[in-house]
Amino acid sequence: MKILQRALPCLLFVVAFVAFLPALAGQFLNWDDDINFLGNPSFRGLGWAQLRWMWTTTLMGHYIPLTWMSLGLNYALGGMNPWGYHLGNMLLHATNTVLVYFVARRLLIAAGISTGLSLLWSAGFAGLVFGIHPLRVESVAWVTERRDVLCGLFFLLAVLTYLGSLDATARRGWRLASIAAFGAAFLCKAQVAPLPVALLILDAYPLRRVVGVGWRHLVMEKLPYFAVSMIGSVIAIIAVKKGGLFTDYAQYGPAARLAMTAYGILFYPWKWLWPTGLSPLYELPARVDPLAWRFLLPIIALAVVTGFLLAFRRYWPAGLAAWAYSAVMLLPLVGPLHSGNQLAHDRYSYLSGLGFAVLAGAGLAWVFQAAARGTLRPLIGQISLAGAGLVLLGLGSATWIQAGGWRDSETLWSWAVEMDPQCAICLNNLALTLTSRGQAGDAEQAFRRSLALRERAMTRNNLGGVLQIQGRLDEAEREYQGALRQDPRLREALVNLGELYGKQGRYEEALPLLRRAFQVSPDVPRLRTNLGQALRRRGAELAQIGKPEEAQALLREALQVQPSLGH
Repeated sequence: MKILQRALPCLLFVVAFVAFLPALAGQFLNWDDDINFLGNPSFRGLGWAQLRWMWTTTLMGHYIPLTWMSLGLNYALGGMNPWGYHLGNMLLHATNTVLVYFVARRLLIAAGISTGLSLLWSAGFAGLVFGIHPLRVESVAWVTERRDVLCGLFFLLAVLTYLGSLDATARRGWRLASIAAFGAAFLCKAQVAPLPVALLILDAYPLRRVVGVGWRHLVMEKLPYFAVSMIGSVIAIIAVKKGGLFTDYAQYGPAARLAMTAYGILFYPWKWLWPTGLSPLYELPARVDPLAWRFLLPIIALAVVTGFLLAFRRYWPAGLAAWAYSAVMLLPLVGPLHSGNQLAHDRYSYLSGLGFAVLAGAGLAWVFQAAARGTLRPLIGQISLAGAGLVLLGLGSATWIQAGGWRDSETLWSWAVEMDPQCAICLNNLALTLTSRGQAGDAEQAFRRSLALRERAMTRNNLGGVLQIQGRLDEAEREYQGALRQDPRLREALVNLGELYGKQGRYEEALPLLRRAFQVSPDVPRLRTNLGQALRRRGAELAQIGKPEEAQALLREALQVQPSLGH
């Protein structure tokens, strides 16, 4: 048994790593990877300039300095080769699988439902149900989601050290280590905010500490965790606001938020049980009608399932604990503070589904115990164990196949469109990929299909870009103008239309657009060059028509935009 106890964590690590091997062949994607890595030299390395940027940036609405440091280490070790970044994600996730095993083992012991050899196998099963589930693919196979796996590492360490701090012989350092790990997790991703409430759920079951010390003591005990959560949440909200990513309450009011919340809370347990039809993006509808069956059914199901688990809490407290934990971990993401264009994301299950993995381990432990007591026929017990093996085989096979779907942008978005032909963003992203591959005609068709489904300023701007590539400049101009009518501050459209006017020698029309873009985001590629050139050319025109003072003012402005021209 001692040999198995030492070998099992290594086996879990290897199995979790192997299940994601297709991800090693993956490339950087046009799904945030292009902004975070390909067009972002600031993270490349661990020098003082890079560290200062990492600890101050809120790029794309996230404050994640430890995640950036891990990515900076990747660059220091292997440059921009995507292989190394994928390897880092896989190693972190395989480590998390082992940590889930150790957490599950302690919780199963606390629940009193597993001992001896059955404990190891049951906890190992829980670890693998977490580690090789297809819902993990988005977090592991997508370089941008390094924040998920690194955050998961510190989150699990925070839980494990908290459990260790409850031992009779534990020193105070265990609790301090838990709080420190929680703080580190926050610096990787803000999704860990509900951890203090999750620990209170553990206190209720399976630890059963409420009977011994009472709720007041338990809440007071968690005050340091709540303090970390409060500080981290404020920073996260500021970061999201800077990114302008919060979903508009005018469009999605309280009733819509309720429907979105119910949908999200039901979505992830269902996908844990039946992980089919997974997609890189489940698009948020333009309008959420709580009375439509798509949303009304989850609202009803949420009430029924919650009521059932509350009614039978004395007989199955583990079910209520796993359900409550999942809901608590999802609440900041699926409704009240919703941000982004998604109704759901597979990656949101990375932390929220941990309770279901432990619940699966508990189910296997119950089979072991029933077989040992003789209350379960040996044949049924054997069938159950074989079924557990088939479950793992099925999960691992699905994960292997799905990890290959994240290989490159065209594969990813072709798959997404196949899963949901009505996903406008998926079509837009597929069109961008086709554009980069020189397939302008196919890209134009995909952009138009996307606009037919959902009118978006960015998609119209992208259509203008592919029309410009084809030399259809008048049509491109109309699309850029249409994008700016929808969103006057859309920097990409400002830059593109300004650049088009500049190429046509229409510098007077180009300047207001390029100046507005420069005010919004001066670091956009090509912007300084285009604005500086337009200022100089317009200045030259004014000088020729006898307006030297205005010409000199434009030249001085050009030097401010491009100081290097003065040397």
